[in-house]
Amino acid sequence: MAVDFEKKEHYHIQDLLEIVKVLRSENGCPWDREQTHESVRQNFIEEVYEVCEAIDKSDDELMKEELGDVLFQVVFHSQMCEEEGKFTFDDVADGICKKMIVRHPHIFSDVVANTSEDVLKNWDAIKQKQKGQSAADTLVSVPSTLPALMRSQKISQRAARAKFGYTDSLQALSDLESEIAELKAAIQQGNPADIEEELGDVLFSAVNVTRHCKVDAEYALTLSCEKFIRRFTKMQEIVQEKGEEIAQLPMETLNAYWKQVKAEENK
Repeated sequence: MAVDFEKKEHYHIQDLLEIVKVLRSENGCPWDREQTHESVRQNFIEEVYEVCEAIDKSDDELMKEELGDVLFQVVFHSQMCEEEGKFTFDDVADGICKKMIVRHPHIFSDVVANTSEDVLKNWDAIKQKQKGQSAADTLVSVPSTLPALMRSQKISQRAARAKFGYTDSLQALSDLESEIAELKAAIQQGNPADIEEELGDVLFSAVNVTRHCKVDAEYALTLSCEKFIRRFTKMQEIVQEKGEEIAQLPMETLNAYWKQVKAEENK
């Protein structure tokens, strides 16, 4: 039996709040009623990544749709918390409004911040004071659920704000070269645990270089993945045009085709 709900030409946030309440109600959707924070946790992550994909594609319509899916997740989790007597969506909105006002004293108070760097310094100082965090606490607070590449960049950024870090990209690159030498030694010794550790150090040092070069490590690797797929696809086309199969060709031949693809891209 249909529920009593007014259908409109255009909806607002209050309508979304009401829709979620209906879905979670006794006469609502069986699937929605059964969900918990844990059961839809992965959905939340996937929706955020889909927003990122829309941004990368510069697709405004897709981004609008995916932002709506993220907003639904926020409202859905808030509704579950309201049912549990913990907090409401209004509390969520209240909290973020207060945080933005406090964290932007150069806008809502008399603090001076003329550059983005000044803003970030103020933000970090206010955050540490509010949470009573030490420099080490700021590193610990970086969520372990973040992708490791993104997490490592945040950790190195926060360490650098505590004045622990190389002064320029060349120093960071030198450290990367040192870690690569240690990895080579570990590979030669053949100890799997040492190889794993040194590989991790190489990756972390590489992320440090990206930070100094003002490059987002996660995005840079994403671009490299896309480039690899594009070149591999073109290489496969060359192989197939010759009536051959990639899996049946020696690496030397595939390398030659790979270099051909690269040369054509760089023309």
